[in-house]
Amino acid sequence: MLKYTLAIVVVTVICSCESKETRIQSFLLKGNEEIVKGDDEKALYYYTESLKLDSCFADALNNIGTVHHKGHRYGEAIESYSNALNCNPKYYPARLHRANSYYESGDFGSALRDIDELVKKSPDSSEVYFLQGLVFIKLSDYQSSVTAFQQALDHGYPNKLECRVNIATSKVFLKQFDEAKSELEACLKLDEKQPLIYNSLALIAIGKKDFNEAIKQANKGLELDQRQPYILNNRGFAYMELGKLDEARTDINESIMLDPYNSWAYRNKGIIELKLKNFDEAERLLKKSKQMDPNTELVDEYLSQIPKKK
Repeated sequence: MLKYTLAIVVVTVICSCESKETRIQSFLLKGNEEIVKGDDEKALYYYTESLKLDSCFADALNNIGTVHHKGHRYGEAIESYSNALNCNPKYYPARLHRANSYYESGDFGSALRDIDELVKKSPDSSEVYFLQGLVFIKLSDYQSSVTAFQQALDHGYPNKLECRVNIATSKVFLKQFDEAKSELEACLKLDEKQPLIYNSLALIAIGKKDFNEAIKQANKGLELDQRQPYILNNRGFAYMELGKLDEARTDINESIMLDPYNSWAYRNKGIIELKLKNFDEAERLLKKSKQMDPNTELVDEYLSQIPKKK
């Protein structure tokens, strides 16, 4: 699945600023320079120094949140963004970034509340609608996700291909396979080297239970990018359905290693253990999948196949 990305806020120093303001901005710029160099710890140091001069410096609080988000410390990121919003409730970047951290942490309700507020204040923002579409996918509200991604397109989202691939993926989950395939074929004409197009084509094949075709499409995607966790997971599922459990386990384990936050991969790994009659491990993995995302399909059905303990 394509994701929304965050940006560091950059502020230009104005020479006529007072000395304190100049120092605050200087620390911000030094922190931004360290981000570019890849030294997040030093960036945090400079942002923190600016807050010693102004504890309500929203730009620094926002950028601290973004550093934490990059490190998958979503709770700390949300706290930093919330502090920025407490200082300035109208601060657009912090609310947008907080919505994304809520999304990544699995708190989709809070993400939607922030997005709804952003839509009220900035109804022409394509990036807000794009993030909204991603949240709706996580909530399995695929019709709403199609609408949101279409709104992102209508409002000029810069990467039209991303939107169209996500629209097609949502239509796959709606079982609108012909419409999804038509959309994906149009996407291929725009860029045949986008791996996630082939991932969605693999999902269509899985939906039609053509698992050999699913593997074929997944292989095309992996030829372009061997480290795509969603493609690896879906190829693993297709292998599993063909009874090739060793190949399935290899793919799904690698998928989890690359992205440990995908509930579908844990579900699929749990199914493998169920097929191997490793019932305790199957139960653990399936429950983990459900805990990560209650909307993951068929988890309860597979849990019901585990023999009751005497």
